[in-house]
Amino acid sequence: MNIKFRLILMNFMQFFIWGAWLLTVGAYWFQNKGWSGAQFGIIFSTMGISSIFMPAIAGIVSDRWVHAEKLYGTLHILGSIVLFCVPLVTSPGVFFWVILLNMIFYMPTLSLSIKVAYSALKEQGKDVVKVYPPIRVWGTVGFIAALLVVDVTKSETSPNQFYIASGVALALGLFSFTLPKCPPLLGKGGTKTLKDALGLNAFELFKTSKFAIFFAFSLLLGAALQLTNAYGTTYILDFAKNPAYKGLFAVEHSGAIISISQVSETLFILAIPFFLRKFGIKNVMLFSMIAWVLRFGLFAFGNPDNSLWMIILSCIVYGMAFDFFNISGSLFVETQTTPEIRGSAQGLFMMMVNGFGALFGSIASGFIIDKFFIHADGSKDWHGIWLTFAAYALAIAIVFPFVFKYKHNKALEEAIRHA
Repeated sequence: MNIKFRLILMNFMQFFIWGAWLLTVGAYWFQNKGWSGAQFGIIFSTMGISSIFMPAIAGIVSDRWVHAEKLYGTLHILGSIVLFCVPLVTSPGVFFWVILLNMIFYMPTLSLSIKVAYSALKEQGKDVVKVYPPIRVWGTVGFIAALLVVDVTKSETSPNQFYIASGVALALGLFSFTLPKCPPLLGKGGTKTLKDALGLNAFELFKTSKFAIFFAFSLLLGAALQLTNAYGTTYILDFAKNPAYKGLFAVEHSGAIISISQVSETLFILAIPFFLRKFGIKNVMLFSMIAWVLRFGLFAFGNPDNSLWMIILSCIVYGMAFDFFNISGSLFVETQTTPEIRGSAQGLFMMMVNGFGALFGSIASGFIIDKFFIHADGSKDWHGIWLTFAAYALAIAIVFPFVFKYKHNKALEEAIRHA
């Protein structure tokens, strides 16, 4: 088995685990358990909480003491055990702690998988810039495959989604121990300090207005991502409560409909180089924000019957909304920071999006929905919810071009030209 195939398999399973429950846990929460929206918002904050500190800790451990592939495998095995126990939980309070424990094990594996892949490819003398992206695409394919498996097995509202994720996590954990060795390097001629390992030096970027504003918008868009992750599937499933929509394909196969978002994500990755060259990085970021407005707005007016096209178009637009800021933002960080803090700066970018952004989006959305958008019979005003989210994204899009003062420089132009 050659190294590229092994890394493809690793990425496929890595995101299959997440896809098996991330977008359908809301359906399990509301449709199966019948717990409240405010409590559910807190559940989705677990990704943000764990992203704030766990990747940094895992990075220190893999840099100093433990082989990255072994740490990666151990975390997945521990996560498998936790996922298997999720269906045993009978209260929302305990559910929060169990999911948080699972995310503590899972979130650092995202960065560890990149470290293992880069190390293995460099050991083979391959150009990671050219070789890794096609490998990473298989992660998105894995996410889509998980959604389809959950849909075909009708596990959106059942505990089976967690058993599926648990089984794949265990398989990946065991498989990880067969991956090429990625030993710790610090202490072998390295002079990296604990401050460097923690990425604390990257926080100095906040002293420059350019980066302070960029990271602030990263947080705000990270919140937008959590809104669609948390409520997309259960929004479609709620149409089944209306006799006019019950039994329609989109309602019966919500996972398949939502998976269009991941297909779109894969395609828009391929379109990014063209848009960067044609419009520049600032405009590409702005396009992402406008796409979030459309994502939420189309959901507000869509339905599974005569307006199904709106829901499908919303899923297509998601690819632009997600990719254009995340990929261009990563490129911005890569070309605007010095090599000494580049890794830490990328970690800070991820922390703002998946950490503080996710935390803010999860808690705020749960509170707002419970406070303003619950009908007397307990049903949700989805039209009002999605319009509110669209207004939030529109406000971001309007403010961004006026406060983010940025001009291309030679390094970024070179990167865009070769993107």
